[in-house]
Amino acid sequence: MWLNQKLTSDTAIKTYRKSLKCTCPKHVVIDGLFNHIRLDQVIQILQQPHNWQTQKHTYSALYVDDNKWLEADKEERFVQRDLWQRPDNCFSADNNIAQQFLSYLRSEDFLSVLSAIFNVKLTDINVANPPINTNYFRLSPNDFVSEHADDSPGREVCLLLYLNPNWKENTGGELVFSGKNNQSIYIPPLHNRCVLFDPASEGSEHWVNQVTSKFGDNYRYNVTSWYWRE
Repeated sequence: MWLNQKLTSDTAIKTYRKSLKCTCPKHVVIDGLFNHIRLDQVIQILQQPHNWQTQKHTYSALYVDDNKWLEADKEERFVQRDLWQRPDNCFSADNNIAQQFLSYLRSEDFLSVLSAIFNVKLTDINVANPPINTNYFRLSPNDFVSEHADDSPGREVCLLLYLNPNWKENTGGELVFSGKNNQSIYIPPLHNRCVLFDPASEGSEHWVNQVTSKFGDNYRYNVTSWYWRE
């Protein structure tokens, strides 16, 4: 079992729906949503040095190569971080719990939970390649995620899950929503903290505060997952 069933009860779902109606952006923060023992096993895999690849985005193009990155102005660069590469030789989905978790986050079981929270039918039926929309990322003190929006057409829900058992205050890495009337919302990346938000809602533009060199093992880990309505 991946989920903490107490946090997905009918009563809990009603509480989340109420929160979505009175927040800007429309978002909910759920601590302890997933089985912490299983997440610890996932983290052990993520902390291995292999299967990570640097990802770079500019505001004009995603996944740019090093040449285009160097040609772009600093103001044009908005993402530099590491993306986890699903291993296809030494591990399989059957014996790699990190891959199992990514698959679960796109399962009908979990989609039904998100659909209940946001009161909308979510499905992968029209998504060309669902797995690429759910993955692990890590940030070092040299990386950054600058302000951007995740409001692609039809994208209804964004999930951010943090996997940082050693996170401490004053080590950076907070998620920051632009919010409303210049009232930014800061959310620390606590371990097993799940942030769900509507990327099309007002104030949903967001960024990540820079990780400091004092941050645990120098990496801030998270899962990012995007979902579309039926």
